Amino acid sequence: MSAEVHHFTVGSFACLAVSDGTFTYAPPHFPKPAATFFSNAPEKQLKRTLLRHNIQPEQWSELISPYICLLVNTENHQVLVDTGAGSLGPNTGRLLQNLKAEGIGSESIDTVILTHCHPDHIGGITLDNGALTFPNARYVLWKNEWDFWTSEGTEGKTDKHISEVLFSIAQKKLLPIQHRIDLIEHEGEILPGIRAIPAPGHTPGHMIIDIVSEGEQVLCIADTVVHPIHVEHPEWYGVVDFDPEQLESTRRRILGKAAAEKALVLAFHFPFPGLGYIVRKGDGWQWQPI
Repeated sequence: MSAEVHHFTVGSFACLAVSDGTFTYAPPHFPKPAATFFSNAPEKQLKRTLLRHNIQPEQWSELISPYICLLVNTENHQVLVDTGAGSLGPNTGRLLQNLKAEGIGSESIDTVILTHCHPDHIGGITLDNGALTFPNARYVLWKNEWDFWTSEGTEGKTDKHISEVLFSIAQKKLLPIQHRIDLIEHEGEILPGIRAIPAPGHTPGHMIIDIVSEGEQVLCIADTVVHPIHVEHPEWYGVVDFDPEQLESTRRRILGKAAAEKALVLAFHFPFPGLGYIVRKGDGWQWQPI
């Protein structure tokens, strides 16, 4: 069994958590991890929290983040949630080879759901030669997410942390699929058993995917939280979070839903395979990996 593919089922749906590799967040391209992911956290409180998570604050100079995509075989459809980062970094772009090792060709995927348009989620839309990676797929994305990243003049209106790099990658990857994308504006089913739920804040049109079959459920929460500490502290945000106030509200809603419904959760950036449960702890929540 591959260390980069995890098999599980949701009712009659056969699912794979598939690694696209890892990416190292560290200077000089990013601030140190504490500043990158918990930029507003009070220093003393953050230090205590990091120590509780076996992280030495003074020595924490890099964070190696997994990138985990989800494949769902409903029998009628082969569905991929997010495409990974492609050639963004030296250790990314492993999605295709990991699918191939499972006997799954890129041409067999008929639906690609994009939770949002950051490079680590859309970088795998095209190959290095510009060809579509999943040539037979239709794509699904929240409409205002598409509008934000593709509209002229948007870049100049964004907060300073939204860099030219994010926009250039988004436009390079999104324009090739503009004639085969379904843009959604309301919560609802994408396919039977696969539902889109708005979860804005990290980006304007960030969404999560709720997958239910035969009474079983997995919530693919994408970047609603990007570190287990965010589950405990939904008020702490990072440098690439678009609207921190909206993000906190979204986190509380989604974490509450996951805990109340006892749903299996897949978090894109959590330690592989990224699966676990959100459990109540006092007035907040805690991550419980499988």
